[in-house]
Amino acid sequence: MDEYNRFVDWDKMDVTVQSQDAKELTCTEFQELKQLARQGYWAKNHSLRAKVYHKLISNIPCRTVTPDANVYRDIVVKIVGKRNSSSLPLPEFVDNSLVPTYCLNAEGIGAVRKIILCIANQFPDISFCPALPSVIALLLHYSKDEAECFEQVCRILACNDPSKRLIDQTFLAFESSCMTFGDLVNKYCQAAHKLMVAVSEDVLEVYSDWQRWLFGELPMVYVARVFDVFLVEGYKVLYRVALALLKFFHKVRAGQPVESDSIQQDIRAFVRDIAKSVSPERLLEKAFAIRLFSRKEIQLLQMANEKALQQKGITVKQKRQNVHLAVHAENFKSEIVSVKEMRDIWSWIPERFALCQPLLLFTTLEHGCSLSRFYSHSEGHEPTLLLIKTTAKEVCGAYLSTDWSERRRGGNKLSFFGTGECFVFRLQPEVERYEWVIIKHPELATAGSEPENHASPASSTLSSSSVPSDPSDRLSPFLSARHFNLPSKTASMFMAGSSECIIIGGGDGQALYLDADLNHGRTSHCNTFNNQPLCSESFQISVLEVWGFRD
Repeated sequence: MDEYNRFVDWDKMDVTVQSQDAKELTCTEFQELKQLARQGYWAKNHSLRAKVYHKLISNIPCRTVTPDANVYRDIVVKIVGKRNSSSLPLPEFVDNSLVPTYCLNAEGIGAVRKIILCIANQFPDISFCPALPSVIALLLHYSKDEAECFEQVCRILACNDPSKRLIDQTFLAFESSCMTFGDLVNKYCQAAHKLMVAVSEDVLEVYSDWQRWLFGELPMVYVARVFDVFLVEGYKVLYRVALALLKFFHKVRAGQPVESDSIQQDIRAFVRDIAKSVSPERLLEKAFAIRLFSRKEIQLLQMANEKALQQKGITVKQKRQNVHLAVHAENFKSEIVSVKEMRDIWSWIPERFALCQPLLLFTTLEHGCSLSRFYSHSEGHEPTLLLIKTTAKEVCGAYLSTDWSERRRGGNKLSFFGTGECFVFRLQPEVERYEWVIIKHPELATAGSEPENHASPASSTLSSSSVPSDPSDRLSPFLSARHFNLPSKTASMFMAGSSECIIIGGGDGQALYLDADLNHGRTSHCNTFNNQPLCSESFQISVLEVWGFRD
């Protein structure tokens, strides 16, 4: 076939990838490489793909001392010895059940284990890297020998460019990526997320499978197409493809019964058999159609999630699978929502705060209907959760990302603050989450401008974001100025408070207004997106609670 066929079982390969069309790759510009990778320019030429991989990987900036092919030749005999390579025990940082064969022949299957053991010898700082076997198995297809494959994998692992994230090598990095993926699902795959919440007690446990979908279950032809783009564009591509997989899963399985104890297996089976319903081209098309946050924004979110895990002491793999701390029934008591309803709300909030337990800060039943007492009990806590039950038995609320003390910046005037992580929701009579309009419809952000303090609440609902003039410098309103140490101009306006009233709104045209006596409230609703109103246009409050987040 060619010089890169040593480890390949061609009888198991798709004949279309054996095409030997005369192609060369001469471009070096990033944008052109990006387009060619997405189009699959080298996907059907085995030899060309091998040469492209070698070129892209050789250009990865690495540590000064990075193991190369000669190191492998020196150590492999000492480490492996005369043992049967197919039965070599693997180090703890990889999951033994996730060693894909990817149409490798017997020599190739054994080579995967040998290379993993040699990498463990040279990279003692790796503590958790479940994607490694898949990457090695794939690169063996495009390597002349084991030593060359070893060198390419080492370069990927030894990348020292802080802006270029490639493969997670610690449990902290892996778990924070799972939390970040959960945050992205919550924003971009709401229908699928709603299904996960309905059938699983712990959605993060489901989302912790996201790398397994890509580096374990996905067929080799698909993995190679993803890897083509990954080597050019980086880690963000993995999030895109995993989100697309979840969208397709929900579409294909919509209406079919799913048991809560098998949802993970159902998704794995769908990904394994994805060729029955989705082609590689369609999968990538769906992935790149998602208007995802920028690489910088995702990196900031990942850092915040890592920090939250570190503060919880979750830095190594736990014996228990679930590191996501759900709302504990025995410690939770609310006059407005049940434990199940609170867990549903918990599934909507950013993952770094879902690690915390709810803490009751204020309730009108105990503290009375005073806005000043509302502020005094709520200030100093960030974020907070507002729950309202009306005399008509309606239940609604809001997740509020910013400390209420921020309202003082406006003096006696009504001042707007908050970030795009805020949202309002309804639990009764029907469950509905209203995402912030400028997050869900980013094209509207360009039309928004920061409202003046004297603007009316109704007019400020859809025009309350502060947008930098230079689009290249624009940070999504999803980001929080305080949590990510960003300048205040990047924060967006969602909440407002004064001594006379509270305003919370913007989500799909929904806005909630509470009077100073906390007895009466009203809502405004924009029909732009045809959602049902948050609750009655005018309502009497039966109970109001404010919850904080306890470590």
